[in-house]
Amino acid sequence: MEKWNETLLAPEFSEQGVDCYRLVGGDYENEYYVVSETETRKLLNKPEVVGYEVYHCLIPATAQMMYYFKEQKKVTTANILSILRGALNYPLEESCYREHIRVHDISFLSSERVFNHDEIAGLEIKYSKLTMVPDSTLLIGDIIATGDTLLHCLGYVIEFYRKNGAKLRNIIIFTIGGTRGIELLEQLTKDIRKFWPDFEGFILVYYEGIFTVYQDKGVSGINLPDIDFYWKNGIVAPEFRRETLSKRDPLFEKCIIYDGGARRYEIHEHVREVLGFWEGILARADQIDFKQLLDEKLGYPAPVSYEEWLHYNHYEKLDAVKTTWLYRQEQGYIESLKGVTLQEIAVQRIHEFKTALRKYIL
Repeated sequence: MEKWNETLLAPEFSEQGVDCYRLVGGDYENEYYVVSETETRKLLNKPEVVGYEVYHCLIPATAQMMYYFKEQKKVTTANILSILRGALNYPLEESCYREHIRVHDISFLSSERVFNHDEIAGLEIKYSKLTMVPDSTLLIGDIIATGDTLLHCLGYVIEFYRKNGAKLRNIIIFTIGGTRGIELLEQLTKDIRKFWPDFEGFILVYYEGIFTVYQDKGVSGINLPDIDFYWKNGIVAPEFRRETLSKRDPLFEKCIIYDGGARRYEIHEHVREVLGFWEGILARADQIDFKQLLDEKLGYPAPVSYEEWLHYNHYEKLDAVKTTWLYRQEQGYIESLKGVTLQEIAVQRIHEFKTALRKYIL
């Protein structure tokens, strides 16, 4: 993205254990936030978190952001769009209830991939139950990787409103997602304002960071392009960075979240995916350059100076006491990996995962 190099992470508020940051410096049409909290940090660092707990981990941060938007008068009349089934991981209705925001209605869409000879040929709305709430704030929770599903569903809903002679005030999206969401929404906002000139725009809330998706199989040779998230060229909340690097292994996980749907609803499938990744790493461990893998995961070629590190991470506007300490911690983490092998990490993770979720392993 052309504006990305000028974009910085700036503190917005710190309340009730929730740290919120806002993107500044990019001259964006919309508002973009990164929110960090204990439970979401746990969720994104531990694929052992499955089932209802996936939903539960998102409640504190989501509710606090709803309170913030209510206080800012950015949401008054709420209307939820549930994009099945990933949206069911996001506690939007419960967070509105906790913060005394009235939800006037909930709409449902199911956007599914259409295949042609085992290749994705497009997307199709298979199920639709839309309700119109004129001049409302549309609330959405969804994973954004390529953003194709979100864009498809937004187009469908906006067209529904236009056909009925109504409009939306603004749209708030909560996501575990990547930079592609910003690119898509910046353009979509310009398109929407051609027919809704007073459309206030999008507010996009990222949990723990604005990640990027692999464009290839990565240094390991087994990551999935356009699906697996990682830090490189993204912007990660400093609290999430600190927690991830406080232990040896979380940085090397397959991606930030794996598949959200399977993780909550088809746990056996999620278990197979996690174990399949680590067993694949174990089988290839002696072929993978550990230094290159570490650089890929950290997002820069270590070692770098403090000033370079600030620039790579878009941290120039953060408190220097916090960033200095985090930089030192990161250098200590890199030093601690000397003498560690990828085989050791893979064996440890397979053991931990099988132990934690043994009831799901057939």
